[in-house]
This record gives sequence, structure tokens and C-alpha cells, in this order.
Amino acid sequence: MSRIGRKAISVPAGVDVKIEGNTVTVKGPKGSLTQSFNPSMALKLENNEITVSRPSDDKEYRSLHGLTRTLIHNMVTGVTEGFQKELEIQGVGYRAAKQGKDLVMNLGYSHQVIMSDNEDITIEVPAPNKIIIHGIDKQKVGQFAANVREKRPPEPYKGKGIRYAGEYVARKEGKAGKGK
Repeated sequence: MSRIGRKAISVPAGVDVKIEGNTVTVKGPKGSLTQSFNPSMALKLENNEITVSRPSDDKEYRSLHGLTRTLIHNMVTGVTEGFQKELEIQGVGYRAAKQGKDLVMNLGYSHQVIMSDNEDITIEVPAPNKIIIHGIDKQKVGQFAANVREKRPPEPYKGKGIRYAGEYVARKEGKAGKGK
């Protein structure tokens, strides 16, 4: 049996969970999330705990079991605590600033790169070389962070670009470091 799938998800106080067939709606202090799951997974809410069970031990159901439980857990965590991704900008002249709802970045191009936050995502720029992305949906926060990083990924020679906080970038030697 799936080790992750059989764990019960505890629902904290102040969070309202509704299970209607294969659709789960979670409402909490930070917002509301709704998601549909595979109808073969059995979802139960008892004593402020959500349990997920599968119909059989087929490979498809084993993989869906842990996935369904993790997605529901992320929904509960998102509406209570929220998720965030931190990005760092490295490079001479590379910087970011917040102008209204827009993230304006100077990344060495001849133009500024502008990205807008939406109703699901909020952007915070505490320093010119640091970007923090907040939201209640883990998938949307991760995708938006990946889209920002995509504008100038870190390059291996000087390490310039946008990287996740704590990300290791393997460095390479230049042409001068080559053996004769």
C-alpha cells in the first residue's frame, strides 16, 4: 500500500472541506481552492480527517493514491499557510522592481522584462536582487516562479541570471582553462 496515500490529512480549525463525488472544495482564511480527482479514488471526511483509499492494487491506482492525497494536503496547506518561492538575481546591472502590480526586471537585454501578477499570485521585491512569489495554489506558485526564472536562467560560466534561493549552479571553466 502507498505509504503517503494511507496517511490521513488533518483539517485544522477554520478550514471548511466539502467532498462532492470526486470534487473537493477547501475554504480557509487565505482563500478557496477546488479540484476534481479521479472518480475511482474514494475520499472520506470523518472527525476532521480526510482519508483517501483506492479500489485495488493495480499500478494505476497505486500511483493515483499517493498523488490524490498529496494534492488534497497541498490544498489544505495552501488555504491555511500559503506557499512561497524565493528567487535570486545575480549579475552586474541585473535587478528587479515592483511597479504597481507589475514585476519589472532589468536582465541585460535591450528592453525591460515585465511580468504581471494575477489574482492567484502576489509578487514581493524586498531587495533589487530578490523576488518572493506568494500564493495559495502550490502548482501556480511553482509555475509562475519557473516562468520568471525562464526569462534569464543562470549560465554556467559566470553564474549570471535568475535562480531559486539555495539553487546550486555548476560552474564551468572558460577557454583559457583548457589543457594544452
